[in-house]
Amino acid sequence: MTHHRHSLTALLPHNHTLFPSHPIQRLSCLLPLSSTVRSDPTSSSPSHTPNQHNTPHHTQTNMVETQTWTTTRRNSNPRLESSHVITDDTPLLLDIPPTPPSDARISNNNNVSSSCSVGVSSSGSSSSLVTTGIVASWYASNIGVLLLNKYLLSIYGYKYPIFLTILHMVSCSAYSSAAVHVLRLVPYQRIHSRRQLVKIVILSGVFSFSVVCGNASLRYIPVSFNQAIGATTPFFTAVFAFVITCRKESPEVYLSLLPVILGIVVASNSEPLFHLFGFVVCIGSTAGRALKSVVQGIILSSDSEKLHSMNLLLYMAPMAAAILLPFSLYIEGNVAAITIQKARADWSIILLLAGNATVAYLVNLTNFLVTKHTSALTLQVLGNAKSAVAAVVSVLIFRNPVTVMGMTGFAVTVMGVVLYSEAKKRSKAIAAK
Repeated sequence: MTHHRHSLTALLPHNHTLFPSHPIQRLSCLLPLSSTVRSDPTSSSPSHTPNQHNTPHHTQTNMVETQTWTTTRRNSNPRLESSHVITDDTPLLLDIPPTPPSDARISNNNNVSSSCSVGVSSSGSSSSLVTTGIVASWYASNIGVLLLNKYLLSIYGYKYPIFLTILHMVSCSAYSSAAVHVLRLVPYQRIHSRRQLVKIVILSGVFSFSVVCGNASLRYIPVSFNQAIGATTPFFTAVFAFVITCRKESPEVYLSLLPVILGIVVASNSEPLFHLFGFVVCIGSTAGRALKSVVQGIILSSDSEKLHSMNLLLYMAPMAAAILLPFSLYIEGNVAAITIQKARADWSIILLLAGNATVAYLVNLTNFLVTKHTSALTLQVLGNAKSAVAAVVSVLIFRNPVTVMGMTGFAVTVMGVVLYSEAKKRSKAIAAK
């Protein structure tokens, strides 16, 4: 054992021992030399003096004096330091990012949640803007076609409401075909079942009946009274919804319809230009419009028989024109020849009919879109506000006489519609609970 110890000692330099007794010497043996011990910057040569070789005390003192400690800054990479000399003994350090404090994590979570809420609110606001634009277009087109129909049928002397409705249907068919097949605004949809075809045919018949009755009533009664009668549409909508879909409402909903009926009775008794036939056909137009809205809502909302509004109008318009053509020939005669004869004397009739037919297409298109984006009842409530605006505009343009009782009856009808909508909301809220 002694022999091996002397042999191992002989291999070491004379100023080192196998197991140093000084603490600094023991630490210097354990750490890499390049990262723990540096030469004295004042010394220009690594050679030692004879006194340093012979005196262990001087050796230990020199190591203490020349020993320097290097510290590595947290989150720094020594490989990226330009002043650091990389050797084989240099320890590798991994740059681990620090864990953010709790406040920072909460702030980040709040930022993510706020960005999500901003996205949801922006999508919701864009949807509201689209719906508002559709309703505004529906208002403008409805009021425009009412005024044009009144002017053509009552003032200009074009007394052919059935043929005028046929022109509306032909225009709707042509515009819808161009929008679907040429412009490809929406994908073309085919009719998949006989049941779906029957529904569209029924809707076309009801639609043509409603439009013809409404146009015919404008020959005999003013637009303001026509719109007052049209304000009772929610009553017929509730009735047809019960008959077709067997949907029952609460007693409060049905009681709220009483002011609707009372208001139209007051307005009718106070109308200076009351005409019985005009009143009857206007009631038929109102009932037909309510029935059309209910059936149309069923067709557009059913997943198995769902059609885009443009596709529905594409199928419905030519069917309505075909239904009305024999009635026009039997009741009104050869209106096409009469129209050509009028155009030779006054070519503006062509512009009036073409403009009227174009606006009629916009009425039907926006009507479908409003029904699709809202509901049948909301469509009728919006229609009541449209009716009030149209009545005021028509009085300002055509100067037809109105009475205080007539305006009061119209106001009572509109108030009843508002009460009806509020009762519907409360009924739905109770049913949801």
